[in-house]
Amino acid sequence: MSEVVRFRPRKARVVAWIAAVAVVGICTVVSFGLHGTTDSGHGVFQTGDQVAMIILGVLIGLGILMFTRPRVEADGSGIRVRNLFGGYELPWQVVRAVRFGRGAPWATLELQDDDVVSVMAVQAADKEYAVEAIRVLRALHAEHSS
Repeated sequence: MSEVVRFRPRKARVVAWIAAVAVVGICTVVSFGLHGTTDSGHGVFQTGDQVAMIILGVLIGLGILMFTRPRVEADGSGIRVRNLFGGYELPWQVVRAVRFGRGAPWATLELQDDDVVSVMAVQAADKEYAVEAIRVLRALHAEHSS
């Protein structure tokens, strides 16, 4: 069995972390502005409303961090893909080709049964890193698919 190679998106992870921290920060700042009566004068903001706003920010931030989840691992036995939701563990024998079509946002695996599996861990936005990932995955596929 060959060494395990791992790839994760780079730019998407950075953007997701920045966005998650910004959302939590903004919701926290807004929560401190929630005090006194509402504009209509019919309600009063309480500490619970401030806490709820912060919790809402944290939940939205966690949702944004789901975009850091994609990963692909491969070795001589096969390839393991984890996308935003769900994942796949496939032996190389069921993979017909490792593709990265021109203009595609991420790589795909074309399977022997004509199914296509997205590999969101290898994204076009990562440019040279994505090219290197595809080269490594194609080399592993060529070496171990027969």
